Amino acid sequence: MELRHINYFVAVAEELHFGRAANRLSIAQPALSLQIQSLEKELGVKLLVRSTRRVQLTPAGSVFYARCIDILKGIETTKALTQAAAGKDINKITIGTIYPATFGILPGFLSRISGRYRDIQIHIKNGTTDSIIRDLERGHINVGFIRPFENIGSLRYQSIAVERYLLAISNKNSLAAAEKISLDDLHDQKIISFSRSNLSYTEKYFFEKFQKYGLSENIAYTCDDTMSLVSLVSAGIGIGFVPEWTQDLPNRNFFLRKVEGIDFNIGLGIAWNKEDPTANRDDIIQIARSLASAARVK
Repeated sequence: MELRHINYFVAVAEELHFGRAANRLSIAQPALSLQIQSLEKELGVKLLVRSTRRVQLTPAGSVFYARCIDILKGIETTKALTQAAAGKDINKITIGTIYPATFGILPGFLSRISGRYRDIQIHIKNGTTDSIIRDLERGHINVGFIRPFENIGSLRYQSIAVERYLLAISNKNSLAAAEKISLDDLHDQKIISFSRSNLSYTEKYFFEKFQKYGLSENIAYTCDDTMSLVSLVSAGIGIGFVPEWTQDLPNRNFFLRKVEGIDFNIGLGIAWNKEDPTANRDDIIQIARSLASAARVK
C-alpha cells in the first residue's frame, strides 16, 4: 500500500462518486477504479458498495477512511513540525469562523497574520461553534473563532471580546420615538429571534433569556443569522436583539436601543489545538492575545 492509494480512497470516500473523485485527483476514472480494486484486494475486504447510481462506504470502508484521515493528518503534522524546527515560516492557515459574529474581529486577525507571514495562504471556513470544535479536533482547521468554551483535552480557548446585544427597532416602529424602553414595552411587540433548529450557543442563550424575561410567547418570526434578523427588522415586521456592531452597517433603517433592566452579552474568543504545530506557534498565540487586549468590549 502506498500513500497515493490512501489519497485515492479518501477522495472517493468523500465524493462518493468516482467521476468527481477522478476530477479532483486529476486522473482518469478507469485508472482510479483499478487502484481502488487493487486496494480492496490487498486488504481482503470490500471498502465500497458500488451501483450505477451511487457509491457507499461499507462498515470496513468507514473504519479505513477514518484511519486514512489520521494518517494524512499525521503526515501533515510531521511536515509542519519539521519545518517549524528548521525555522521555516508557515505557508497556509485555515480559520474557522462563526460569521457574522466575527465581523469586527476577523479583519484585524487577518491583517496581523498576513503581516507576519507575507506569503501565507489563508482559507476561511464558516461554521457553528460545535462544528468548528470538531474541525479543530480532526485537524481540518488551525484556529477558530467561537463562543465560550472550556479547555478540554488538547483544545485551548482565549477570550477576545464580549458582544453586547441591543434592541433593533425599525424607523417606523412606535418604540423608535420613545425616550426609554422597558421590558413591559416589549410585551406588545412581535419579536424576531434566532431559530433553535441549529442549537448554536447564541440560539440557546436567547431561548433561555426570553424564557427568563417572559418574552417567549412574543416570538413571531425566526431566522438563522444576524444579517437575516436585521433584514426582518428593517422590513418593519418586528423587533429583535442584534450585536452592537450592526450599527456600523451601511444604509440601515433601524435604531439600536437599550432596554432598561436587560443586559444581553455573549462572549467571543479564539480556539486552537495545542497539538497543531501551525496554531501552537508562539507568534500565532501572541496575535490572538493581542486581539483580546485590543478588542472593543461591547
